[in-house]
Amino acid sequence: MHYSKVKSAVLSGFDVLEVDVEADLNTRSVRQDLEIVGLGDTAIKESKKRVISAIKNSGFEMPHGYITVNLAPGDVKKEGTLLDLPIAISILMAAGKIEIRGEWLLIGELGLDGTIRRVDGALPIMISKKGKAVIPRENIPEVSLTRGEGIYAADNLRTAVSIISGEREFKEISFKDFKIEAKYDLDFSEVRGQEIAKRALEIAASGFHNVLMKGPPGSGKTMLARRFPTILPEMTFDEILESTKIYSIAGLLDGKPITSRPFRTPHHSASLASIVGGGNNAKPGEVTLAHNGVIFMDELPEFRRDVLEALRQPLEDGVITVSRIKETHTYPARFILIASQNPCACGWFGVEDGVHHCTCTIPQIERYNKKISGPIEDRIDIFIDVPKVDYDKYTSMKPSESSSKIRERVMEAAEIQMKRAGKLNGKMNALEVTKFCKLGPKEEEFFKNAAKKLGLTARTMEKILKVSRTIADLSKSEKIEISHIAEAMQYRKRAFSI
Repeated sequence: MHYSKVKSAVLSGFDVLEVDVEADLNTRSVRQDLEIVGLGDTAIKESKKRVISAIKNSGFEMPHGYITVNLAPGDVKKEGTLLDLPIAISILMAAGKIEIRGEWLLIGELGLDGTIRRVDGALPIMISKKGKAVIPRENIPEVSLTRGEGIYAADNLRTAVSIISGEREFKEISFKDFKIEAKYDLDFSEVRGQEIAKRALEIAASGFHNVLMKGPPGSGKTMLARRFPTILPEMTFDEILESTKIYSIAGLLDGKPITSRPFRTPHHSASLASIVGGGNNAKPGEVTLAHNGVIFMDELPEFRRDVLEALRQPLEDGVITVSRIKETHTYPARFILIASQNPCACGWFGVEDGVHHCTCTIPQIERYNKKISGPIEDRIDIFIDVPKVDYDKYTSMKPSESSSKIRERVMEAAEIQMKRAGKLNGKMNALEVTKFCKLGPKEEEFFKNAAKKLGLTARTMEKILKVSRTIADLSKSEKIEISHIAEAMQYRKRAFSI
């Protein structure tokens, strides 16, 4: 037999592409060589040397003749080192050195000595697989989340051959049950004062709402933002699986599943590709890595304009579409945006403490604040003023409320929302807002007058209704009352002033 075919898979953006690895051995050819075709990237082309050395150092004899390996389909670009193992197996099969029992899906990078190293994206590939599979042993922690059957792990090429040829019995990977326990080194009890900001962040955590904090340097914006994940509800198993899948594709797993909500903090100098994803290897960006968690953008006006405008789609739809010349990829990007900014470029506009003085002109202040466009502002639910903390509050011995106490209320409100709509208020679409955010006659009249007076857009009105519904849920009120709407309106004042 001089022809063979085995199954493998590669990642195409966020999708899994099944690949047929075919090998043809021409023993009559004078030329002794191995050629790999099928639109592979540099890493795949370099696998030629890794595969030849791995076969020889694993105790097998490299077949004599001209070997052609084809990666089908041939019109789709393939990236990464995970095709090393199936290429080696297909060559040994074509040479008649081994036989496979049944159909197997194989992934793994080969070392020159025949060891099998971990690869990125093993989890999504195993989720989509059919039949049995062999993976690198180092990928076991993430793959054990799949609850799939027929998955085996190998340390080296010789062991992989023993598994697929049935030389002896091997134990398949079993589902590993684990305790969902998020651990944090920070706590809201460490924040002195800023009770209004804490209240607003509690509302944001309860209903999955986006927040922009505005205040002078040193007022505690970053401190509040870094403690925000500590009051979010614990991740569900589906969220853990989804986030672990994303980090597996990005190559950022440290061998453990993602059990704490992601908290991403990109610098304001970050490029568009690093924020939204894509690039030469089509990897997820910061907005996708923050999926099911939080992205904190400090000094929001300092981010590039194209980066800010690219946030429109994920903030509205929960996904980000990255288009390139030959391909388009869509990544999940449902996150809570926590952003912060100073009131002006120097940071001291509006601060009257006798020490700090704003050095900006009115046109400079307006220009600084207009860096955040209207459409982006419309996608933010809550605006918070974070004033400078005075000495008495900073040195107060009165203990602040802990994150665990706040999280209890957040989880109660979240449970109410899940029972009512199957999702948190911030994730509701227009039809669901109409259904679940109904107002009584008095409340509707109040909201109508406020909307006309302030010239609210349709999106802003929808945001206010969602936040009002969350405030009502925190109050354990079945109906939205005027006080809930009034509080939600207070969190929109950034949109009505400098």
